[in-house]
Amino acid sequence: MDGFQTILKFFTNQKTAIGYSFMALLTMGGERVFSLVAFRCPCSNENFRYGVVFLFSPAFVLLVIGYFLNSKTWKLFTGCWVNPRKIFPRGNTCHFFYIFGQITLNALVAPVMWLSVALLNGTFYECAMSGLKNPAYLQAVCHSKSAKCFEELHKVACDKSSMPFSESDELKRTLQAQSQVLGWCVIVTTALLSLLTTCCASCQSKVSHLQLKFWRVYTEKEKEQLEQIFQLYATRLSERNLKCFFENKEPEAIPLPAFQAWEDASQLYSFSKQHYSTIHRLVEEGQKEINEERETMVDFVDRREIP
Repeated sequence: MDGFQTILKFFTNQKTAIGYSFMALLTMGGERVFSLVAFRCPCSNENFRYGVVFLFSPAFVLLVIGYFLNSKTWKLFTGCWVNPRKIFPRGNTCHFFYIFGQITLNALVAPVMWLSVALLNGTFYECAMSGLKNPAYLQAVCHSKSAKCFEELHKVACDKSSMPFSESDELKRTLQAQSQVLGWCVIVTTALLSLLTTCCASCQSKVSHLQLKFWRVYTEKEKEQLEQIFQLYATRLSERNLKCFFENKEPEAIPLPAFQAWEDASQLYSFSKQHYSTIHRLVEEGQKEINEERETMVDFVDRREIP
């Protein structure tokens, strides 16, 4: 039993890494399915458009899904039409772009994985670039090749070219090599940017590493219990209303947060030494009336989901 709890604790502590690993496996599997089942290079003048669509369209879809699944997106945009000051507070016009940039960085994880895997495989890139009719590119690729290379490069991806096998095979290997080099460039660039972003966030932290660790544990626990409280109070309220409706009784009072309290608790929060979440701050300081011109607080320290 103790061994099972140890394993469970390990997976709980490493759930971010496990989540990214699972996402990478799904991306690799999805790319493989696309390559084998859906992708059919036309081997015509449509090669470039067809290959680019298969290379970038899934990445765009994954980006949109990333925006949808990030709770910060809805905390930022909910009510912004009614109160534009929520995303463009007075005296801080860059507020929206800063927060939206954080959301975008999180949403870019899956698209970058897709591009990396697709480029390393080389199928989509090979089809796309074999149909590119740019004279400079054709001159570079077909250098020291026969004249048929300029006319039949688009057929190389399907092995339908009338060029000698050695030339055709060399062209395919060249295109695949270009794709893999680009794939590794994407991976290395992403890794460096992630390292720099993490280092900058840590260097600008105003609190110690242990307090940040405690804060992250607290936010996870608060998020879990918040979902349970939602279920509990929603069940109580619905049961009361249905019972009063069918039995024609006066409803008993069920305490719920006021409208302004819901608004305040929905704000993105900036970690401080005294308070570990928006709800913690509201409980400690009391639910005060907030002026609509007040700057919305944001999460400067960590990019994790915070309730």
